Amino acid sequence: MALENPGRAFREALGRGILPMPGVFNAITAQLARQAGFEALYLSGAGVTNSLTGFPDIALITLDEMAGAARYVCRASGLPVIADADTGYGEVLNVARAVEEFEHSGLAGIHLEDQVSPKRCGHLDGKGVISTSDMTAKIRASVKARRNPDFFLIARTDARGVNGFEDAVDRAKRYMAAGADGIFPESLQSKEEFAEFARQVKAPLLANMTEFGKTPMTTLDEFQKMGYAMVIFPMTAFRVMMKAASDLFAELRKTGTQAAFLDRMQTRKELYELIGYADYDRFDQEVARDNEK
Repeated sequence: MALENPGRAFREALGRGILPMPGVFNAITAQLARQAGFEALYLSGAGVTNSLTGFPDIALITLDEMAGAARYVCRASGLPVIADADTGYGEVLNVARAVEEFEHSGLAGIHLEDQVSPKRCGHLDGKGVISTSDMTAKIRASVKARRNPDFFLIARTDARGVNGFEDAVDRAKRYMAAGADGIFPESLQSKEEFAEFARQVKAPLLANMTEFGKTPMTTLDEFQKMGYAMVIFPMTAFRVMMKAASDLFAELRKTGTQAAFLDRMQTRKELYELIGYADYDRFDQEVARDNEK
């Protein structure tokens, strides 16, 4: 079910207008997003880290763990997927290997950030950024390492929260000159900043519409009017699912029954339809019949 050329599919989707990408963190959430009609997905590093390990998003999962999650998500969804590659898991040679692994996993592309490792959540204080020259070296390494030129490389800059808005703009321009396909300005703090960034940086731009951070709630239509090409909602589904599960566990512990939550559940039938249970059963029966001949 994985795409033959996910990078090209992603670029074609970008050509049709602003691209909303819900954050997913495993195969089943990817299938839900596909069912809802989205054309592309975002594989959240925080979502994978939190759900897989229970650790905070501070670069505690490995390249192999993230690439493995990407492989499951790409196969299950059949959609182009952009993944969070953090700081590239090291320096230039590590970045090159990360690009190779992520491309092999079936992703349409990645974003690579200019934070000092170990990184922090982009909307927390206390971040640090590497030099512009060190980041451009990572971008050039990424360009050289990809086998398919359609593999989409997004450079994320966290400089707004460290050195200020103008440094973020300057870095973005330098990252595009180094070969990035798009720019992700993290943690801009007003709609005016988003609009001004788009005026100064002529590139496919990605906006992060996360909740409870430094960015005010902004609609897809507003981002489109400002000139953004992509909008991610990295932890939205994760947070809703966690709140629902927390409420259910509290109710179950208190009452000893899940009866009050039945109308909030996905039914067994709905789950089986989502994962294609009947297709597997049909395949098994067809093979059994062929074996009897």
